[in-house]
Amino acid sequence: MSVEATTERVLRLLALLQRRPSWTAAELATELRVTDRSIRRDVERLRALGYPVHATAGVGGGYQLGAGTRLPPLLLDDEEAIATAVSLRLAAGGTVAGAGEAALRALAKLDQVMPSRLRAEVRAVHGATETLVGPAVEIDAEVLVTLARACRDAVRVRFRYAGRDGEERERTVEPVRMVTTGRRWYLMARDVDRDDWRTFRLDRMREVVATTWRFRASEHPDPVAYVQRSVTGAPYRYLARVRVHARPEQVRELVPPQVGWVEDDRDGWCVLVVGGDDLDWLAAHVARLGFESQVLEPPELREAAALLARRLAAMAGAD
Repeated sequence: MSVEATTERVLRLLALLQRRPSWTAAELATELRVTDRSIRRDVERLRALGYPVHATAGVGGGYQLGAGTRLPPLLLDDEEAIATAVSLRLAAGGTVAGAGEAALRALAKLDQVMPSRLRAEVRAVHGATETLVGPAVEIDAEVLVTLARACRDAVRVRFRYAGRDGEERERTVEPVRMVTTGRRWYLMARDVDRDDWRTFRLDRMREVVATTWRFRASEHPDPVAYVQRSVTGAPYRYLARVRVHARPEQVRELVPPQVGWVEDDRDGWCVLVVGGDDLDWLAAHVARLGFESQVLEPPELREAAALLARRLAAMAGAD
């Protein structure tokens, strides 16, 4: 067999190993139409190139591509290559400090080896897409990694945290999960000193250190729902509850998760919970949704809605 044919088969073997966690030698031999002995030789060739291919003996044994000391080259099919390139372009304008530059470097490498037909498709997607986002707060990538490992390993974390008053205090927490709204990153954790669940903004953290103190994971609120309620209601002067004549999914399409959350109701209605510092803004925001609405609380919002209605009637020239 020629060198070219052997090389092609080894590359196909690598692609198969990357496709799923484990393969038996017989399965690989069937896919590549070779003998088990050829598979063993090709596995040794991959190992010589630095790919950590693990072998497990026994009835349920097989070959598995493991993690090595460095990231080996990846083989991507057409769809994977396009998805990766588009994601890298979006990441270039992301909220993680340094990630934009790293994404651009990775994109340059991928663009260099990508077939021209795929490169044209990626550029077409990028050229036809605009990203509409507000100003985002950059997060140190090391902070993200430290917190992610602490969540995974269930170890306590210490950091200095700046409150809304600007004063920094040392906090010790047991982290559960990080949640991002697209503009900001949050950590849901149990505050050890306060013995309660808390939400922390990552951009307000300083001197983040993972300790060696392990904790036993306990039952906790749903991180996404908890953070959403915290960022929607806690920072604002008013927390409004408005009954809306629409399906929950219709309202969720119009209200970003960092602005409000929607609760199921009955008979074609749902309840929107939204926070704000200005009653006039809240009244106008709910009115702009375009659905029949009823203010449940606070009472002051009803007065603001009535005032808005009078102003709109006057603007329209109503008697």
